[in-house]
Amino acid sequence: MNKPTQLAPTPAQTVGPFFGYALPYAKDRELLAPGSPGSVRLQGTVYDGAGHPIPDAILEIWQADADGNVPHHTGSLVRDGYTFTGFGRTAVGNTGTFTFTTVNPGPTEAGAAPFIAVAVFARGLMNRLFTRVYLPEDEAALARDRLLSSLDPDRRRSLIARRDPDGGLSWDIRLQGEGETVFLDFSDAEGPST
Repeated sequence: MNKPTQLAPTPAQTVGPFFGYALPYAKDRELLAPGSPGSVRLQGTVYDGAGHPIPDAILEIWQADADGNVPHHTGSLVRDGYTFTGFGRTAVGNTGTFTFTTVNPGPTEAGAAPFIAVAVFARGLMNRLFTRVYLPEDEAALARDRLLSSLDPDRRRSLIARRDPDGGLSWDIRLQGEGETVFLDFSDAEGPST
């Protein structure tokens, strides 16, 4: 009896790690220059289902500026050092860590919870994953948020960053397993669901 052949995924069947040579660009993780007034660091680690850091993921973020305005400026791929475009991309390091230099986003409408939209590209994923990271301070706005209020309290925590003593934000992404990050499904015309 012949032993069945195991087939390996090809580049057309997974989003990574084949993208690493083409997607990164100069200052991709700097939504504004480090040390600029109002700049903060968003940092964390991307983990797989076994709790091991993933060394070959890429993250993209989109966000409002500090006043809650969604930027409509071009220039994300050629940074000029002062125009905030609200978009950033970074490859994680060999230890699965990532860092962005950005601003605390403001609420896009009165009373809304400020957040940063995140896309994750990683080995073994058939499609990129979408999620959000929320600022931790405004508990009333977090409680009113439609997405967060639809989640079990334990799952909500996976979307809320921790404020570091220096004012930066720390937030880890867990693709599976214990503490799995909530990911969004945009296949429904009614809006995102989990």
